Amino acid sequence: MGEQLNGSLTARDAERARALRRIKLTATLLLVATAVLFIVARHFEPHHWAWGYVAAFAAAAAVGGLADWYAIVALFRRPLGLPIPHTAIVPRNHHRIAENLGEFIETNFLAPGPVEARLRDVDFAALVSEWLSDRERSAALAGFVMRLVPQALASIDQSGLKGFMAELQRIELAPLAAGLLSAVTEKGRHQRLLDELLGALEKVLVNEETLAALREKIRQELPALFNLYRADAYLLRKIVASTTAFIQEARAEKDHPLRREFDSFVSGFIDRLRHSQSFARRAETLKRDLLARQEIATVAEGAWESLRTFLEQDARGEDSQIRRQLEVMLVDVGGQLARDPAVRAEINRGMVRVLADFVQSQKSGVGLFIADQVKSWDIDVLIGRIELTVGRDLQYIRFNGAMIGGLAGLALHALEQGLKLRF
Repeated sequence: MGEQLNGSLTARDAERARALRRIKLTATLLLVATAVLFIVARHFEPHHWAWGYVAAFAAAAAVGGLADWYAIVALFRRPLGLPIPHTAIVPRNHHRIAENLGEFIETNFLAPGPVEARLRDVDFAALVSEWLSDRERSAALAGFVMRLVPQALASIDQSGLKGFMAELQRIELAPLAAGLLSAVTEKGRHQRLLDELLGALEKVLVNEETLAALREKIRQELPALFNLYRADAYLLRKIVASTTAFIQEARAEKDHPLRREFDSFVSGFIDRLRHSQSFARRAETLKRDLLARQEIATVAEGAWESLRTFLEQDARGEDSQIRRQLEVMLVDVGGQLARDPAVRAEINRGMVRVLADFVQSQKSGVGLFIADQVKSWDIDVLIGRIELTVGRDLQYIRFNGAMIGGLAGLALHALEQGLKLRF
């Protein structure tokens, strides 16, 4: 049998148990009182007509209270230990209740709609941002990562990852490059690269050394007569001014012809990488030639050994440079998340998708786990827990049953007396 429901009582449980015993005793005394009242009323009924109403009320109240006592006891046990059919409902249906409970939770609580709605209420990115922005937490996380470095390096060595260059022979370079470029061009990211290139070119054009070199080149190409009138300086100013103006226009206008031409060039290049056999052959030839060179393998092996040695030494050091930089980076990431609502929204959407898919893939297992756990509980302890939780309310049903039964008996007796007087 699996793990049992804990049968030990806390202080709060003990207080509930005492209150339950008190209310049970009170309900039982009420039942006895109605029975005694009925006997007394029947005894004095011949002396005064009012005692008939009292007897009718008491009899119906006793019957109502007794019926409700039977119904409540029958939920959990056999009344007076008698094998009466359809009693001890909870113990007899223990396993069925467990299965239905697991199915109910799986169907209702773990349905896609409620799960996604609840997950959308959680700002995962804000939680991550707040956690990372705390320097002590980021420092602890950085320290934990650094403690894993030696094991990670050992795993890499054992996995033979150092010889990964042999695996590169199996990779088709052109489709891979096309996929990477397609990812870069998604949502216009390649235009950011063009902006950076234009910005770098603009900086080059205002550099004094660059201008001096250009002017010297122009002077060499112009006839000597033109140089006497400083035509080289004039041409240089015109060239630089026109080029700078063109660059500024291209950077400012989102629909500039240069941008459209760049789009066309990039998309055409990606298309050729995907579909051109000649491009594919040239890429494969270049890859094989590079990987076949011994110096490439030697450089890669040496680079890995140097990197591994550095990482191991730094990880063991008390004043690890990588740990410090990692700590700063984590704190900075937390700050960036706090300042960028768009990134936070994207992270939250991703977390909702991942967690919702995970819940849907595992919900049948959750339902089965809940059913198995409920089945493994000790039924007597389970019934005791239910009684502690709702027992007082169940006992009040006995009070209500006695009162409603009594009033019903009183009404029926009055109706009976009325009919006798009429007929």
